[in-house]
Amino acid sequence: MSEASDRIRADFKRSDDKRDAGLKTPDDIVRFDDICYGDDKKWQILDVYRPRDSEGVVLPVIVSIHGGGWVYGDKERYQFYCMNLAERGFAVVNFTYRLAPDFKFPAPLEDTDLVIRWILAHADEYKMDVNNIFAVGDSAGAHILGLYTSILTNPDYASNFSFKAVEGFVFKAIGLNCGAYKILDQGSMNLMDDYLPDRGSDRELELIYVSSHIRSNYPPVFLMTATGDFLNNQPYMMAEKLTEVRVPFVYRLYGDKNHRLDHVFHCDIRSEYAKKCNDDECNFFKSLIKE
Repeated sequence: MSEASDRIRADFKRSDDKRDAGLKTPDDIVRFDDICYGDDKKWQILDVYRPRDSEGVVLPVIVSIHGGGWVYGDKERYQFYCMNLAERGFAVVNFTYRLAPDFKFPAPLEDTDLVIRWILAHADEYKMDVNNIFAVGDSAGAHILGLYTSILTNPDYASNFSFKAVEGFVFKAIGLNCGAYKILDQGSMNLMDDYLPDRGSDRELELIYVSSHIRSNYPPVFLMTATGDFLNNQPYMMAEKLTEVRVPFVYRLYGDKNHRLDHVFHCDIRSEYAKKCNDDECNFFKSLIKE
């Protein structure tokens, strides 16, 4: 494992531990934990969270793809954020995927596809509305979500992969939060040594450049960043491409000169700014729901 991956795992864990200290499962949430969606019982597991007062009610779905620089994270790190989304009236699927360097690209895309297949197969059991499936991802999770959505909507791009995505399925809309969409800096390139089979060849870097593969049938996007987000230059290329191909999107920059908001600030559910952002994103999704 590279020094960059070691540093990310240590730094992100320290930050996440501090952020989530003392949090517990809310009384108004019912959770279904540690469900295996693939063959690997260590990595391919998910949770489902629902509002307690929605028993028997079919709910729209949010699938969450966690961040962590492709080398860190799991569903436990995102459980409180995801339960917070569920409190807004969604069934939320929070999953762990295979990480680098143990597993190389496109392992997270393959796992995302398995999760979608699991949702479609178990929708009746967990009262999930398959006609209204949304997804959110932040940081590396936004990158994974952006690419997987292109696999669903761009057959030419999909032909680069050995796995076949769910035929006919497209997210109703997606939320790309504080995302990485093109590998630009040396720090990210160091991570590519662990993530990509050829350690970041020109072909690989083009293959994982999210904006390159977006077509006009891409679903609507909630695109956000923050004043203190170290990736806050990245959404502009996404916005330019979405505009070019006429995909509906909403862009939000949170914070201002007096309120610096850092990378993935929206996961800190104690923050009023996170509440505002998550309300905005969920309301964007709800505006697209058709009964």
